[in-house]
Amino acid sequence: MSASAAEISADVHESERLGALDSYAILDSGQEQAFDDIAQLACAICDVPVSSVALIDRDRQWFKASIGLGVRETPRSEAVCDIAIRTPRQPLEVPDLEQDPRTPMRPLDAAGKPLRFYAGVPLRSPDGYALGVVSVMDHQPRVLTPQQRDALAALARQTQHLLELRRHVLHQNLLQQRAADAERLEHASVELQRRNEDLQHAATHDPLTGLLNRTALAQLRQRPDEMQKLEAASYTLAMVDIDYFKQVNDRHGHLIGDEVLRAVAEVIARSVRQDDIAVRYGGEEFLVVLIDTPLSAAYVVAERIRLNVMRAPLPFPVSVSIGVAAGDPAQDTPEQVFERADQALYRAKAAGRNRVAADDTPRL
Repeated sequence: MSASAAEISADVHESERLGALDSYAILDSGQEQAFDDIAQLACAICDVPVSSVALIDRDRQWFKASIGLGVRETPRSEAVCDIAIRTPRQPLEVPDLEQDPRTPMRPLDAAGKPLRFYAGVPLRSPDGYALGVVSVMDHQPRVLTPQQRDALAALARQTQHLLELRRHVLHQNLLQQRAADAERLEHASVELQRRNEDLQHAATHDPLTGLLNRTALAQLRQRPDEMQKLEAASYTLAMVDIDYFKQVNDRHGHLIGDEVLRAVAEVIARSVRQDDIAVRYGGEEFLVVLIDTPLSAAYVVAERIRLNVMRAPLPFPVSVSIGVAAGDPAQDTPEQVFERADQALYRAKAAGRNRVAADDTPRL
């Protein structure tokens, strides 16, 4: 392999190793007793004054736990542990750092005293990448006993289990957080939809009576599905006007006037079908479109509305005048039908009010 190819391979390996390390989200994390215990046990088992659980970042050696060092990190170039991770499947034991050509580093303890002996077992991710080292150091050259080597390896395995457990907990927390975020987003979306529907309802409905308003009527005329209903068959339009409503407001006040408007609107709403259209057209005037309904049947509905208004539980009798006119999609525009219904309403009022008048315009 050429030098440049080797460098590329090393760079790729290091990038993957750092990616594996980052997956634990442990660098610069706070103190954790479980890792401190590992360092304490390493000192006790190997009979040394210095130990660490070190992780090798891009440019530094960072200590998750340590005994006798007094620092939280050192440059990677000064880390004997960086030598140790180059052979991730084998422990590194250096009897005398000053005599070993692999280790030009000269580590110091917290008091600034040189450390001569080093032994470390690499920490590996499940896919084999070296993350760091569990290590012990001493001021005097020496070697570990076989039992101490086995114990240090066992501590490294336990540290790997701690790292995996920590990553699993973080992953579960992340999943829970994502689920909570998704739930909050869903609730926010539902709430936004509800508010939009409320705004749409407020924009298209009369706040006093709950019937559609003139804005909604104009919108319906722009909707092909609604216009198709009118164009599919004959329909009848009814104009409903509360008799002497101005006198109601003048004599009894606007609160009673509002009660009368609500009562009339309720009667109208109960008298029409789901596909029919009931609108508070303005003031004391209501407009009703009876879909696929001939004039004779519409007259019966209008008369029922008139009688039920008279029976409404109000403080005093109230009546309405109604004008009805039929519409033929083949001959009439909605404006023409509206004009004929309005003229029929005028005749009902001129004839004494409290009655239904049907359009009598001659048809060709």
